[in-house]
Amino acid sequence: MTVTLSLAAPVTATDVVAVARHDAQVVLGDDCRAEIERVRAHVDALAAGETPIYGVSTGFGALADTSIPKDMRAQLQRSLVRSHAAGSGPEVEREVVRALMFLRIRTLASGRTGVRPIVADTYLGILNAGITPIVHEFGSLGCSGDLAPLAHCALVLMGEGRARDARGVERPVPELLAEAGIEPVELAEKEGLALINGTDGMLGQLVMALADLDELVKAADLTCSLTVQAIRGRDTVFAPELHTPLRPHPGQAASAANIHRLLQGSQIVADVLAEGSRVQDAYSIRCAPQVAGGVRDTIAHARTVADRELAAAIDNPVVLADGTITSNGNFHGAPVAYVLDFLAVVAADLASIAERRTDRLLDKSRSHGLPPFLADDPGVDSGFMIAQYTQAALVAEMKRLAVPASADSIPSSAMQEDHVSLGWHAARKLRLAVDHLRRVLAIELLAAARGIDLRAPLQPSEPARRVISRLRKVVSGPGPDRFLAPDIEATVQMLADGSLLEAVGDLG
Repeated sequence: MTVTLSLAAPVTATDVVAVARHDAQVVLGDDCRAEIERVRAHVDALAAGETPIYGVSTGFGALADTSIPKDMRAQLQRSLVRSHAAGSGPEVEREVVRALMFLRIRTLASGRTGVRPIVADTYLGILNAGITPIVHEFGSLGCSGDLAPLAHCALVLMGEGRARDARGVERPVPELLAEAGIEPVELAEKEGLALINGTDGMLGQLVMALADLDELVKAADLTCSLTVQAIRGRDTVFAPELHTPLRPHPGQAASAANIHRLLQGSQIVADVLAEGSRVQDAYSIRCAPQVAGGVRDTIAHARTVADRELAAAIDNPVVLADGTITSNGNFHGAPVAYVLDFLAVVAADLASIAERRTDRLLDKSRSHGLPPFLADDPGVDSGFMIAQYTQAALVAEMKRLAVPASADSIPSSAMQEDHVSLGWHAARKLRLAVDHLRRVLAIELLAAARGIDLRAPLQPSEPARRVISRLRKVVSGPGPDRFLAPDIEATVQMLADGSLLEAVGDLG
């Protein structure tokens, strides 16, 4: 796949995922190149004048009132990038760095930053060659852009810093650039600031989290449908007439429809209804569409924010269409930070209800006939007892990760930057929360599949049979205790690669 940057159409979330995760190549459209050249002519004219212009002929941040002589302005840009590449801590994942780079290139391509075409071309060359700058966990406050992460990338354009090749091996940056036929850039006026001033890191992580959560909320409907059958639950609460006509939340209706479809034809559910001994199930079963539906609606809101941000051109100062260079506050990450935090909240709740369903499956007093902890020989075997501990530990951590980062702020730059979004922190929390949610759902799926197997000879629904059949190619069915961690990890990977969802067909 090739992604073409064009002024006629904004970058999409699909583009971001393709570049970040699947190494799609990126090309600069002719319209973008023409606009970059046109706007740069205005910057050059202003740089030749005597009027102080922030980022062109002045210092930065709290030093914005310091005038810089013309013969020192190239050094100003180099010094800016070097000094701002001050990150620390573990390395950030390759896909995050690639998303960040792609989104900064997208802004350069808009022409609103005032860089020369050579800067955009060099950045594109590095990205397309699979060269990944080493970016560290800490350094962004989510305001004035993701400064440190972007500066570590900008250093590589200058032939400095640290980076890895397409195979993930760290090598000297000059060697990597030479191998790819790329000349380091000598930055001119405005360009250092243009390379580091944007919400690209937090936005890239939001886009990828949304792609993951789209799949995980469907996986939650699937695992719920399996648990309903394993625990001898009822399907009546998922009937369509109980949702849109009575409570018209679109996410709730979609989730209920998924679960209802996944339960059709289940001999286990039919047996429960024929028996007629229970009127209703516990909240973790009965209210699953309401919880998962709320997650879906939150995802929809977050996607709206992401799409708006993908259509933005963020820099400070920004070059307007008429060539005017003006300061602004569009680099503030508040809109993105809020939805990153909101998604961590709903992910924690979706994991929480899944864990409660699993616990119910393992408790002989609430599982309606299943052996304690789904053990083969209870007492000798512990079954899934500690797998539920792992779920509980993950959920506890997710609740901590749900504490909002965006409600906090730490002033910086001698109080010039006195309110920050901490959107990068919100993004990093959400990445962990998404991974934890996948693991919680994997454990529910394992437990529910074993519970269904133990209901034989009664058969589950056809979708459940297909999922369990796919699972059993990798994970064995009921039997004496065995090493569970590999089973959990294999199921996590099957959720991540989509093979289990693929077994049930399209879900809404």
